[in-house]
Amino acid sequence: MRPSLCLLRLSALGDVTHVVPLVRTLQRAWPDAPPLHWVIDPAGLRLLDGLDGVVFHVYDKRSGLAGMRALRRALPSGGFDVLLQMQVAFRANLLSAYIPARRRIGYDRSRSKDLHGLFINERIPDRPGIHVLDAIGSFCEPLGLQQTDVTWDLPVPEAARAWAHDQWPDDGAPVLMVSPCSSHVRRNWYADRYAALADHAATRGWRVVLCGGRSELERQTADAILAAMRAPALDLVGKDTLKQLPALLERASLLVTPDSGPMHIGNAMGTKVLGLHAASNPARSGPYSDRRYCVDRYDDAARRYLGKPAAALKWGTKIEHEGVMELVTVDDAIDAFERYRADHGG
Repeated sequence: MRPSLCLLRLSALGDVTHVVPLVRTLQRAWPDAPPLHWVIDPAGLRLLDGLDGVVFHVYDKRSGLAGMRALRRALPSGGFDVLLQMQVAFRANLLSAYIPARRRIGYDRSRSKDLHGLFINERIPDRPGIHVLDAIGSFCEPLGLQQTDVTWDLPVPEAARAWAHDQWPDDGAPVLMVSPCSSHVRRNWYADRYAALADHAATRGWRVVLCGGRSELERQTADAILAAMRAPALDLVGKDTLKQLPALLERASLLVTPDSGPMHIGNAMGTKVLGLHAASNPARSGPYSDRRYCVDRYDDAARRYLGKPAAALKWGTKIEHEGVMELVTVDDAIDAFERYRADHGG
């Protein structure tokens, strides 16, 4: 019989997407067990609300300690057999203290920080050099399981798919979706370079679609891309919801984006990703299923900014230096785009 389980992972959107395959692994192992519980943040809930077999408990970081106490009151009175504490930031560590559980499984020592070890009593295996999704997947190993199959099946309502379908016609033209912004500004590429790639795609008969959130940065970036383009593009920036975003990304032939939440959501929906990497290592945090169409300048960044090759860095090192994304050239992105076309046509 499966132990009663609570998962704690608040953010970011890419990381909560990485947790879903672990949920599926646990559900396959114990198909008749009661629902899992998951402590999540409001944005993560907006994306994953409706995930079958999961009871969500929302914690908003703005609520502070009062929100933590309210969360404790909302949890089952008997607590849990096991807490999977999948976040090492201090706020998440403190929040975990309000979740009663006998077994408290956290990260290995090499990934621990912000007093993580004080809030757990078991650790996942120390396995450097693996993708973030596989590290999260290894949380099932102390329970005697292995994550051998990676599946998502994100909850996308039919209404969201209908909205996405209404945005452009099914006329056979392949679609380059441009999601230009990450929440980490120094991972972001440049508007003129996105425009050059988009114009190249347009000369090949592709439709160009821009998507993104409602922040001022995303609006300004989209406006700059549109101003620099010669070809027309469909501007959907700020027009979709987090339920509509997966459906939108699903309709793309190829998604171009830096290391970002949309990268991982698009990958989960089966869309190929042209990832733009210099500040982060695509082997650790690139699109999980297929990195053939990524631009990888991480080693170049390590040598330029840190004075050593990427292989000499601690796994997971970020190189978020000013100007690092200049290492990703327009020719790099066009070459990746043409690799996709050579494999898939269009």
